[in-house]
Amino acid sequence: MQVSDILEKAIAYEAEAEKKIKEEERPVFHLTARSGWLNDPNGFSFYKGEYHLFYQYNPYSTHWDKMHWGHAASKDLLHWHYLPCALAPDAWYDRFGVFSGSAIETDGGKQLLMYTGVRQEKQADGTTKDVQVQCIATGDGVSYEKYAQNPVIDEKMLPAGASRNDFRDPRIFKAKDGSFLAVIASRAEDKSGQILLFASDDGYSWRFKSTLAQNQNRYGKMWECPDFFELDGSYVLLTSPQDMKDDGAEFHDGNGTLCLIGSLDEERGTFSEKHIQTLDSGIDFYAPQTVLTSDGRRIMIGWLENWDGCAINTSEKWACQMATPREIFIQDGRLCQKPIKELDDARANKISYENVALVNEEKTLGGVKGRVLDMELHIEADDVFEVDVAKDDTHATRIIFRAKEYTLTLDRRRCGSCRAIIHSQECILKNKGKSLDVRIVLDRFSIEVFIDGGKQAMSAALPTALEADGILFKALGSVSFSVNKYELSL
Repeated sequence: MQVSDILEKAIAYEAEAEKKIKEEERPVFHLTARSGWLNDPNGFSFYKGEYHLFYQYNPYSTHWDKMHWGHAASKDLLHWHYLPCALAPDAWYDRFGVFSGSAIETDGGKQLLMYTGVRQEKQADGTTKDVQVQCIATGDGVSYEKYAQNPVIDEKMLPAGASRNDFRDPRIFKAKDGSFLAVIASRAEDKSGQILLFASDDGYSWRFKSTLAQNQNRYGKMWECPDFFELDGSYVLLTSPQDMKDDGAEFHDGNGTLCLIGSLDEERGTFSEKHIQTLDSGIDFYAPQTVLTSDGRRIMIGWLENWDGCAINTSEKWACQMATPREIFIQDGRLCQKPIKELDDARANKISYENVALVNEEKTLGGVKGRVLDMELHIEADDVFEVDVAKDDTHATRIIFRAKEYTLTLDRRRCGSCRAIIHSQECILKNKGKSLDVRIVLDRFSIEVFIDGGKQAMSAALPTALEADGILFKALGSVSFSVNKYELSL
């Protein structure tokens, strides 16, 4: 398999650069780039006995630039090992970047990668615009070769009014009859997002089938990184809208996540919405992608960052990380999520406190501290209850439950960042009561909060120095709470 000079250079560079990053400088179980920059998860799949996760990648810098595909694999979704850079921008149709996409196993046993290739085209006014097309590469789980007849989907296959400049992120999957389908993000004539559906008999020759779903300027503008699958008797469409507006209930301003639950007309290839929600109400979660495990679980992973907050770098050698893989399921018509059971299996050295009472005071608990942990709280409050994590004399990230307002706030304004970006988000709770169950997962440079068994979630990156490992409990009014705190043996 011939390797281009551009890909060969990236593979050689990352192999040397990773040697300069100490294990203790990375998260314990959240995947980071082998070197440099990481964003969207790509090609999340199971192949040859391992989970494969590719990612948008700039090996040379901790900033976004011409995208490659980085590559890692894992037996359990927690312990990752790096594989060589899989794709580089080395063809005429992807010279400006190998953008996001997906992976699937072919009938012949190869791993097929489907991705967006980007080139730039000069306009009459002297400016340049991206031209985005869909491409194929195949390989053996380590090395990949681009298809000689790329691109396999280009502007000639687009429906009327669809932009060739915003047309990206193919998610390939198998239809029930064994043929291939792909959902691809597109900008419609009304300048907002839509999801197009393409079909193929063999994974190589494609045709437009239908417009699966349309935004019609309801939820942000361009929709990115779609995923589409059947779950618990319904069909689920995930996508990440740009330029969302805060609706005072479910969605925040900026780049967010959107989950639509509904039904599919298989013959027409159209999706009907029944329920709409966000996936994560915190600060940092974007571009999620899922995989179906051999035991039937649907697992979701996302980029634990936000385009408006990328200035928070925890290292000069790597930037950004993936979220904890999450098992997703539908309960009471809503998509819920919880950390994978493999994380439960890693729990060790349990410390418990039952019915701790606080009245207008604050308290630490012996043994309840750390930056790599899994902690469950049951809270009964008549006013405000606060948990401060990653805490020392100058730093703290706060989780604040306001029982009278039915809100939970994730506030990292004292995390150590010097950037004027989003540092606090509020989640309006679905449970309108004075009790709350919260699970907090910490892994050195991140916090993830799962609310009431996974009905809601809030995530954020933390640049706080690791020496800040205290945990403090505070009450305004009367509070009773119980704690189960676990170390994570990984």
